[in-house]
Amino acid sequence: MARISLTPDRTPLIRLVQWYSRRTYGKVLEPLMAVAHNRRVLFTTSRFEMSLARWNKLDPQLKALAEMASAAAIGCSWCMDFGYWLSRGHGMPHEKLQDIPVWRDSDAYTPLERDVLEYAEAMTATPPAVEDELAERLRQRLGDAAFVELTSMVAVENLRSRTNAALGLHSQGFKDSCDVPARPEAGRAPADR
Repeated sequence: MARISLTPDRTPLIRLVQWYSRRTYGKVLEPLMAVAHNRRVLFTTSRFEMSLARWNKLDPQLKALAEMASAAAIGCSWCMDFGYWLSRGHGMPHEKLQDIPVWRDSDAYTPLERDVLEYAEAMTATPPAVEDELAERLRQRLGDAAFVELTSMVAVENLRSRTNAALGLHSQGFKDSCDVPARPEAGRAPADR
């Protein structure tokens, strides 16, 4: 349960934020409603997220893996849920998203993706545990601009995940809306609806 009300005063600004959120994501994002109790935090967060959306030096799938690895390390179920939904919408395979918490034991990832996942976890550790060899391998493979973007996105995800976890925000069911239901077994009729 959230540690703060998710129903701030319904000012014209809040109604606009709710409308935009529903229109864009299909529901009102709970982190927006949590920070809406402080207008300056809401404005700053919104402007910051819009600016982040324009960063384009890092492959979007690598960016998503890094963000979700960081969220998984922190334990933010809201970020994992929303990240899964966003990434599936952008064509990332289900197996890669599903296996993020256990990526070391999964065959779903390329060597570069494994390095990105390891880097995100190492950056998220307290204190950070990034090794020079890993950072240099990523910098060589990605280039300086994409490496800086990767590093910054992991830091941003730490901010998001730690804020959401501290505010007690949990999954909003985004992942449920993109899972494909299991097929009925052969010879059995689908269950009554």
